[in-house]
Amino acid sequence: MTEQQPYELVQRYAHFELRRYPAYAVAEIEVNATFDRAGNAAFRHLFNYISGSNTAQRKLAMTAPVIQGPGPSQKLAMTAPVLQSGPLPGSAEPADFIVAFVLPAGVTAETAPVPANPDVRVRAQPGSLAAALRFSGSGSEAAFVRRNDGLQEALKLAGLKAVGPPRFARFDPPFKPWFLRRNEVVQDVQEPFTPPGEPGR
Repeated sequence: MTEQQPYELVQRYAHFELRRYPAYAVAEIEVNATFDRAGNAAFRHLFNYISGSNTAQRKLAMTAPVIQGPGPSQKLAMTAPVLQSGPLPGSAEPADFIVAFVLPAGVTAETAPVPANPDVRVRAQPGSLAAALRFSGSGSEAAFVRRNDGLQEALKLAGLKAVGPPRFARFDPPFKPWFLRRNEVVQDVQEPFTPPGEPGR
């Protein structure tokens, strides 16, 4: 069984779950590819890292999900579609994407082995409150954009404010039949405002 990234379920809404993710570390690489090919372009480099291609020659457990998001050169609008200036669904146009493996619980950016490949970076991710919309089937860009549009609308209806770009999470290996694969759109949201003097929620 692949280790799953931990989270606490805060609230279940009709179309998504509100979760609290603790701080975690990722091994990530930036690739220039189409949305649908970015994961494949990054996978070998990241898998080599957790398989011992690091200065400690240490193996790390595979953790789900594999996360994909826009690279720093993609300009993001604050309104849906959030990836509007990235390549359009079905487009063969490559763009910059960050693909990341979540490192096992207990491994921090300080304790993780240093990658032998300078293109692979280990980075700390702060904890966050996030909305997650789960879906099965194809993990194509068209499927991601469609689900992301729905999630952004659901967040507005719930009175939650999106923070930063969404992340696309894949949970299954490529050899699993496409109709059985688990995918998620994960969107960080603003923490609820707590007036001074009141206990946090």
